[in-house]
Amino acid sequence: MIIASFLVILAIFLIVGLASARVATGERKDYYIAGQTVSPWLTGLSAVATNNSGYLFIGVIGYTYATGLSAIWLMFGWIIGDYLGSLFIHRKLRNATGVTGEASFASVMSRWHGEEFAYWRRIAAVVMVIFLGAYAAAQISAGGKALEGVLNIDPRIGATAVAAMIVAYSIAGGIRASIWTDAVQSLSMLVALSILCVVAFAAEGGIGAAFASMMPLDDGRYMNLWPEADELIGTGGLAIGAFILGWLFAGFSVVGQPHIMVRFMALDDEKNMQRTRAWYYGFFVLFYILAAGLGLLSRLYLPELASGDTELALPRMALQLLPDILVGLILAGIFAATMSTADSVVLSCSAAITHDLTPQRMEHPLLLKAATAGTTLVALILALSGSQSVFNLVILAWSTLAAAFAPLLTLYALNRKTSEPAAIFLMFLGVGIALFWRYGLGWQSGIYEGLPGIAVPLIIGWFLSRPATHAEIEASPAETPAE
Repeated sequence: MIIASFLVILAIFLIVGLASARVATGERKDYYIAGQTVSPWLTGLSAVATNNSGYLFIGVIGYTYATGLSAIWLMFGWIIGDYLGSLFIHRKLRNATGVTGEASFASVMSRWHGEEFAYWRRIAAVVMVIFLGAYAAAQISAGGKALEGVLNIDPRIGATAVAAMIVAYSIAGGIRASIWTDAVQSLSMLVALSILCVVAFAAEGGIGAAFASMMPLDDGRYMNLWPEADELIGTGGLAIGAFILGWLFAGFSVVGQPHIMVRFMALDDEKNMQRTRAWYYGFFVLFYILAAGLGLLSRLYLPELASGDTELALPRMALQLLPDILVGLILAGIFAATMSTADSVVLSCSAAITHDLTPQRMEHPLLLKAATAGTTLVALILALSGSQSVFNLVILAWSTLAAAFAPLLTLYALNRKTSEPAAIFLMFLGVGIALFWRYGLGWQSGIYEGLPGIAVPLIIGWFLSRPATHAEIEASPAETPAE
């Protein structure tokens, strides 16, 4: 019954994705940004499904299981930081996409002020291919972990299934297929998390009884709202503030994620950005509240995971508490989460190859689809051979992409103009700081590496840039009234 219900729901996702082929033209702008015709509700649901991925279902729940109530600051910082970025960047990026006539994130940024930064664009494409590839591998790996946790089968089978479905509907309809399936997947994810959360709290006697059972865990530390002392940040209000600020920068980092920002680039009208945000943040808050609750509850139901793989918490808890047909729904929800991000990442990586990296842009539909299939295959190979956790792999890719692109995009949104050498320098500086913070200093557990990776290039970039002239602003995203 688990397999049957799981396959039925996956079939629905696949049918929705394949149906998008009926309106797809196969042309470059249609394949990568859906001809900028996507409605606000579809844009919002697609962006939130892409953002809240296997990272949420597998990574965040596992992280909450391990760290306890203090993990809530991850949610707080992430959502607030994301929202702050959306207030002044998303709309200008959408407008810049129309002004430049480009179809990829890097190309829009490379032509922001009219002239083209060709060298910057190709270097940016290399960065995207490397780290978006790692990101896609993490999502595909999460699908494999879901099957392992519920059906106890080789996770390579689940990973291969995720990759096969991505190739099927992405090739059929490009980003439109991804956006359509994202909307259905968002609803599936919400239903799956809600059902399990309600059942889990009810089985413990209600919310109050469940929290009372959690209080003694780890000698009372599990339900401590404040993070534990860290070798880097220590304790006290300043340390806690640094911890929260780090996750706020993690949320702001969304502006450097090509696979998410391309959703806002595909919006039908920049004036609809406020409605898009309502859909996006409404679902965003619900997802994180449910994930945090399930992460805490899983410690009660699965104490044995403390010495094992905590990222199997969600599927194992579903198997323990729900009837088979609903376990199939949970499993499909996890698959939906992984696919909603994996397909987006694969398409953004494919766009970087066909539109930004190659000497001549690939325009033929068959070449675009071949690049998508090849990118998915490479990501699958990485997923089958990798050993890092989904959470760590996603944070690494997320922070590096943010450090590469968020500083320059922020400067552009603030009407600052840089030279191409300065833009290249800022990209290398951000990536270098983020990687050194994690691998050279090992400080990422105390402060998210995206904080220095974004903040330092942004400050230096302000002094290396100058206010854009009126003519340059005219050639860039037009100023629009506040919403």
